[in-house]
Amino acid sequence: MRVLVSWIGKKDLQAVREAEVGPHNRGPNAAALEDGDFDLAVLLSDWDAERTRGYEAWLAGRTNAQIRVEPCSLRSPIAMDAIYREASRVVTALLDELGSEAELTFHLSAGTPAMASVWILLAKCEHPARLIQSSWESGVEEADVPFDFDAVYVGSRQSDDDLLRLASGLPRRHPAFDELIHECAAMKEIVARATILAGSSVPVLIEGESGTGKEVLARCIHRASKRAERPFIAVNCGALPESVVESELFGHKKGAFSGAIADHPGLFRKAHGGTLFLDELGELEPDVQVRLLRVLQERRVRGVGETVEVPIDVRVVAATNRHLAEEVRAGRFREDLFFRLAVGVLPTLPPLRERGPDVKLLIESILAGVNERLGEEGEEFTPKSLRVGARRVFERYEWPGNVRELQNTLTRAVLWSHGDAITQAEAEAALLTLPKRSGDDILSRPLGEGFDIAELIEEVRDHYVARAWDEGREIQAEAARLLGLDHYQTYSNWLRRARGRGRLPKRR
Repeated sequence: MRVLVSWIGKKDLQAVREAEVGPHNRGPNAAALEDGDFDLAVLLSDWDAERTRGYEAWLAGRTNAQIRVEPCSLRSPIAMDAIYREASRVVTALLDELGSEAELTFHLSAGTPAMASVWILLAKCEHPARLIQSSWESGVEEADVPFDFDAVYVGSRQSDDDLLRLASGLPRRHPAFDELIHECAAMKEIVARATILAGSSVPVLIEGESGTGKEVLARCIHRASKRAERPFIAVNCGALPESVVESELFGHKKGAFSGAIADHPGLFRKAHGGTLFLDELGELEPDVQVRLLRVLQERRVRGVGETVEVPIDVRVVAATNRHLAEEVRAGRFREDLFFRLAVGVLPTLPPLRERGPDVKLLIESILAGVNERLGEEGEEFTPKSLRVGARRVFERYEWPGNVRELQNTLTRAVLWSHGDAITQAEAEAALLTLPKRSGDDILSRPLGEGFDIAELIEEVRDHYVARAWDEGREIQAEAARLLGLDHYQTYSNWLRRARGRGRLPKRR
């Protein structure tokens, strides 16, 4: 079966409105179907249903090929990741249905350049297909793509992540980042940016809640850098007593203060040539911030009680569970130090409750690691699996302590399980349920005087409208998709009302 696979583009829809349709204005898809010999046309559409149906009916009158439309959800017609996901989904399902009988042709001229790029990637790397293009001057012709991605990516089939990087001009993900188990779009973007930063020595700033994996990401950046063979030194700034923090970071000379019984080089000098990871940077006192700024500016360090500055070559990766820009605005963190560190600023690491499909992946990976570690410690240990009920408990839990809490909880569940598989009751017992603060539970508010259910519903809706606005990168179509809405106009109305109630920032 000869199958044309293509997007419905703007030029295709314009042809429907033409009073007289000729070779110069019939649109790419009509041109391909009229001039070619196809049994089936599978057309991907991110247009509204009314325009799509109108075009489908118009096109059906111009060809004997069967027409099949696949509705697709895109936050933007140039969003490469979403275009790839939708195109790959449609082509994979088509091949599952038709098998080896399908002879695929991808049309490059219908839709945006981003859509054309994805067709080239799919044809060259995943699903061998003929590529065509069309124009008024030349008609429909074979697309001559004078390069072969297989020559660059030799070996096994590439992952979706690698293909998206290739399409976006990003470097292939370094194996050092394999430790970061992820599938969600937010983490893919962070890893893509971190891969780029790993190739330089600029300071990196990582923000995120406790337990989201800031140190793991910092170690990945170090291992992917040219400093990988040099030291990686990590320090929790919040755990250092105020009396010794300068000595620990910058070193001290013997006798510089009571208890200084020997020379101490300090963490900066220990990390010379490598990476110094400053965790919970926002906890540093102002006077230490001043000294840290000077070290970063001068690339020289002088310990407590020393008179000579020593040159250092250290890449600093800093992390905090605070929003450092807000700390600067509130006067709790030095602005000059912030801008010295905020060169390679990564997007905020999302909490586990916002990472969707990653939870399942992390449960499997962490459980395997726990089984392996405990198996090495005890000869009588039997590896544990998860029953369906236990898995459901862990997948539905919000994980306020993020990945760290997930790891500790799975360890407890494995240790406390009596059989080969962890039951639902054992999973629930392994959770550490913290008491809720008064007023936090929206389902337990007192009824009676002052209770307004309409206002309560608005409050909940505004909360999720704001979350979708942030997680959807301030793109209304993407925010609507995240909320499960069929059309972005509904979200647009909710967004306007939320702004009117002061529950969402003004437009930038």
